[in-house]
Amino acid sequence: MEIDIAPQFGAELKDRFKPVNAWVSNGIAWLDDIQQFYRERSTIEKEYAGKLSALAKKYFEKKARKSSSLSVGDTPTVTPGSLESASMTTWGVQLTTLESRAAEHDQFAGQLIANLADPLKNLAARYEELRKYHVEYAGKLEKERDSTYGDLRKMKGKYDNVCQEVENRRKKIDGSFDHGKQKARNAFEQQQLEMRNVKNTYVITINVTNKQKAMYYHEYVPELLESLQDLSETRVAKLNSIWSLAAQIETQTLSRSMDYLKHLSSEIPRNNPLLDSMMFVRHNAGAWQDPADFQFEPSPVWLDDGNVATDDAAKVFLRNVLTKSKGQLGEYRRELDKKRREVENAKKIRQSIRDGKDKRDEVEVVRALFALQESMHEVERQKVTAEVEVSTITSVVGDVSIGASQHNFKSQTFKIPTNCDLCGERIWGLSAKGFDCRDCGYTCHSKCEMKVPADCPGEQTKEEKKKLKTERQDAAHAAHSVNGTPSDSQSELPRISRSDTINSMNTLSSGYSATAHRSISGGMSPTEENPPEKANKVAPPPVAARRNRIVAPPPAQYIKDDGGDLASSSGLPKSTEQKGKMLYAYQQNGEGELTVPEGRDVSVLEPDDGSGWIKIRAGSKEGLVPAAYVEILSLTPPPSNRPGSTYSASSVSLSGSISAPGKKKGPAVAPKRGAKKLKYVEALYDYKAQSDAEHSMAEGERFVLINMEAGDGWADVEKGGLVKSVPANYLQEI
Repeated sequence: MEIDIAPQFGAELKDRFKPVNAWVSNGIAWLDDIQQFYRERSTIEKEYAGKLSALAKKYFEKKARKSSSLSVGDTPTVTPGSLESASMTTWGVQLTTLESRAAEHDQFAGQLIANLADPLKNLAARYEELRKYHVEYAGKLEKERDSTYGDLRKMKGKYDNVCQEVENRRKKIDGSFDHGKQKARNAFEQQQLEMRNVKNTYVITINVTNKQKAMYYHEYVPELLESLQDLSETRVAKLNSIWSLAAQIETQTLSRSMDYLKHLSSEIPRNNPLLDSMMFVRHNAGAWQDPADFQFEPSPVWLDDGNVATDDAAKVFLRNVLTKSKGQLGEYRRELDKKRREVENAKKIRQSIRDGKDKRDEVEVVRALFALQESMHEVERQKVTAEVEVSTITSVVGDVSIGASQHNFKSQTFKIPTNCDLCGERIWGLSAKGFDCRDCGYTCHSKCEMKVPADCPGEQTKEEKKKLKTERQDAAHAAHSVNGTPSDSQSELPRISRSDTINSMNTLSSGYSATAHRSISGGMSPTEENPPEKANKVAPPPVAARRNRIVAPPPAQYIKDDGGDLASSSGLPKSTEQKGKMLYAYQQNGEGELTVPEGRDVSVLEPDDGSGWIKIRAGSKEGLVPAAYVEILSLTPPPSNRPGSTYSASSVSLSGSISAPGKKKGPAVAPKRGAKKLKYVEALYDYKAQSDAEHSMAEGERFVLINMEAGDGWADVEKGGLVKSVPANYLQEI
């Protein structure tokens, strides 16, 4: 029987993978019934007609039970009634022929096992393995689809959070005082810019998800269904060959049944593999509709529409996304063409195996084919994502990448503190990763890359790069001061300066940051320092203004009496154990040190010997902690009429302790002599100290580094046993 139109599972059944898989699985499992039939028949052949007749009746009953499932599947949309598939009909003819063969030869029993039962068993195992690969691949496709949906939900959540943050910033404007309203308003506007960028990403993600969803339902799943259809039809074709072989054996062995076997042989070729597929399609095809496309969902706290934001800041972001996507499209297309050729070659090999022209294992070829298709789909999704990004952006703002001078960025991990040319903040520590333009030297955070305007002036000399760096930093600081003006109450504070200190406290053992010496007076700021110009020498970078700290007075035992010495600063009487209290929590960083929480009472076993460390006992444990972290208590209670102290070795900032909530941070810790390797820095430029709290430097001079991040662009270094501050951007670590 000829079929005018070959059915295609992918085009007609859409996403009905589970019923198709169950149908194919039933067909493969049915092979086990057939091979078991031949095995049982081999035994029964020796018992002649009576046993053969009983066997035929048994399998007629099995056929009756499984006819519907094997013909139209387990869950058809249309009941088949008394109809059965072509394979079922052919199988019925074979059972009828069996009833006519009342006398079988003993020789035929051995041929049934060797030529029919064993090949069917191997065939069923191979086809079942192929079907499991289809199921596994379908699971991967579904997982990829769900992952895409999950990414969209995450982006939606991120967008909602950003919108909520905008609303919070707006509320802060209403709740702020007059002197802070401008700062709150600037923060609100900045958060709106961030919200638009996240919104644009959300809109683009929606388009990408919709495109990939369409590919899943119209390309990936239909292709998989057609592969299952091909597997089922191949099984039927192979089964036909087995049946033909059985008929031939019977024809040679049982000459008395020749007429019946000829009839059986004429019926088997009529079982076209397409007939079973057509019957299954007609009884399982149903109404199907594409899932609805995803739409923009505004945040419940921020009223907005689904249009792409097109303000100046958003255009910069969109231009960078467009340029990046357009640059990747060519590579994706070439890679996709390569992957497609590999997939087509694998399909040709599989067809050659079926045609008997190739002796390779089809199971291995199918496994390799699915792996190639998975790799191709990955590249195809990336290409589709880039295409949708380009089309989405160009449809809204046009091709804004034309004429843009993009920076030639390279990924960089900044080992020396560097400021971002966009936001002006430091690229250092947890934010040390960023980008550096190979041509003009533009530096930015990784998070700022897509916000950088396309205004690269091209390749620059070293001097021009430094000039551009200065101009960009000035512009970034100017923009930062406009967007985030500090409160006027800061400037209304009285000028604070610190008195002279005791010499023995001006060492590493004092524990306070040397930056606390600096006065707020403008005359003491190093920003007014103009290093002397030298021939062919680049001017040093500007020095940031220094914030100062208010320091508390020291305990009484460290105050000099008139004409007296320090009280017991180098040791403790053996008869009395010195007590102390932890001002800050300290975490052990090396061998011999001790982890102690803030506020813990301790016993001082060995006082500071000038290294900045003391040995204490906390409970049953002993170890070293920084001297500046411990408050030494008096051996005798102080009198109630004790006058206020005038000095403290503590580096706790009064303003910091008032305004900074949460856990207090300890002062800079001097390195243990002989226990930790000292770090050194070298001066890049000459610098003249502006106060007693600063070191003067000559270009090339080396110092011991105490703290590179002392605050506001200053670093603490040691020279001649004294710890003082110098501009951090005048130094390089060695």
